Amino acid sequence: MSYDKNESRFLLKIGQRIRILRETHNMTQEQLSFKCGLHRTYISSVERGERNIALINLEKILAALQVSLAQFFTDLPDEESETNEPKMGNPSSE
Repeated sequence: MSYDKNESRFLLKIGQRIRILRETHNMTQEQLSFKCGLHRTYISSVERGERNIALINLEKILAALQVSLAQFFTDLPDEESETNEPKMGNPSSE
């Protein structure tokens, strides 16, 4: 499946965040894959932004890295420098 530019950018951002966390824990892709029960090539393709990671698999990876879902997304960098599109507001305010 191919993704549009924004989708590809988002998947890459998720993958880069996983790579940073893995490297912070001094883990190889193989070590992470063993710890979370996913194949090393899957981890690699997620880190490169080539896969639309399933939430269950994200949960497994974050558990292996000892990072909560909230912490994972809280520390995700802003895209302001990458795009001029406005940020999404609070949906309840519409």
